[in-house]
Amino acid sequence: MKWGIVGGGVIGLTLALRLSSQGHDVTIFEGSSTIGGLARPWEQGEINWDRFYHVILLSDTYTRRVLRDIGVESELEWVETRTGLYAGGRLTSLSNAAEYLRLPVLNLFERFRLGLTIFYASKIRNWKKLEKIPVEQWLTSLSGAGTFNKLWRPLLRAKLGESWQETSAAFIWATIQRLYAARRTGLKKEMFGYLPGGYARAFTSFENRLDNMGVRLKTGKKIEEVRNKNSSFILRSTEGEEEFDRVVMTCSNSRIAQLCPQLNPAEQTLLKETPYQGIVCASLLLKKPLAEYYLTYLMDNDLPFTAVIEMTTLIDPKQVDGKALVYLPRYIDARDPFFRASDSEVEEFFLAGLEKMYSEFRRQDVEAFQVARETEVFPVPVLEYSKKIPPIRSRSIQGLYFVTSAQIVNGTLNVNDSIRIAENAVAVLLSDKENDT
Repeated sequence: MKWGIVGGGVIGLTLALRLSSQGHDVTIFEGSSTIGGLARPWEQGEINWDRFYHVILLSDTYTRRVLRDIGVESELEWVETRTGLYAGGRLTSLSNAAEYLRLPVLNLFERFRLGLTIFYASKIRNWKKLEKIPVEQWLTSLSGAGTFNKLWRPLLRAKLGESWQETSAAFIWATIQRLYAARRTGLKKEMFGYLPGGYARAFTSFENRLDNMGVRLKTGKKIEEVRNKNSSFILRSTEGEEEFDRVVMTCSNSRIAQLCPQLNPAEQTLLKETPYQGIVCASLLLKKPLAEYYLTYLMDNDLPFTAVIEMTTLIDPKQVDGKALVYLPRYIDARDPFFRASDSEVEEFFLAGLEKMYSEFRRQDVEAFQVARETEVFPVPVLEYSKKIPPIRSRSIQGLYFVTSAQIVNGTLNVNDSIRIAENAVAVLLSDKENDT
């Protein structure tokens, strides 16, 4: 079979790897000049590193399997990291159970209920019933209103912006499950991993492996239309048209609806109504570090970003020429006016926020400041979300498939879950091929 894959992110690359290994003819179309999607690298000053922050957990078995298959898993470096909490103008450590019990924003009883909530959530296996419960209702019933308002609400806003109000309890359950699994695997320590060279190293190996398998990677070739013609498909890109037996769409749902006008109205509506969260994320190179925490949770609402990720507490600073690499994300609806702020405006807001948090921070320590924006980073896990996404097989066009991050039904976007979606979809794609022959 001749397969066309629209999108060269980790989903599209994983699908190509698996389909090609079964003897299929595969072509990937990626509109950007490089593969990788949201995980692709960029130039930060004189440094080449990831546009957005990424980390690999010991429990990320799907990611580690793919890295092994492309020959780089053995290069992973594992580091024990620390977590910080900024609340009431104070920065404190939140890196172990004892420090959780001393959370400055909660009283003793609230801390006790928080611990019970996390333990209880870690034991739940049937997440589907949680999809029917608003996250505020569920967390308040378990942790109490005080804990929710002081801790859970700021954490939800940090990841989901104001969309947290539409979110189901399945979201926070999935977050707790992933981190709990990581701590179990890491012997109760927050052991995080990275590839020297960042994801650029992984994508170089991916590209070489796919090239050796005969997969064609067409970067900078933006698809303009996918059209069904009899029993085949015509993909029209900026360089012309090409025919395929089967097509897999790995881009956002709204983009699929735009590229596939032959889908019936019901399927078009389903795709267009998927609510997405956007992001404005700054990455900075500093002459010296800010603190000793990989991730700092922010409880104060008057800061312009929603977390501080100091990547060089995880990666060796030698990877970035001895500098400190910091990410400042702000998850936000793409319709929010801040999303359209200029890079210079974002820089002014964000640097003022760092000055407020860190007394020793000086603007002259900033060697590079860049802003990355994405309108559709991940879908918002609204109530009964699993019923509101399209299945892998198109319902109106045979041979057309959807394998996207929107199918992560009980969590938020991360590389491991994206690869999991791709791996699980391969069985469906191959099964359909066998039924046709």
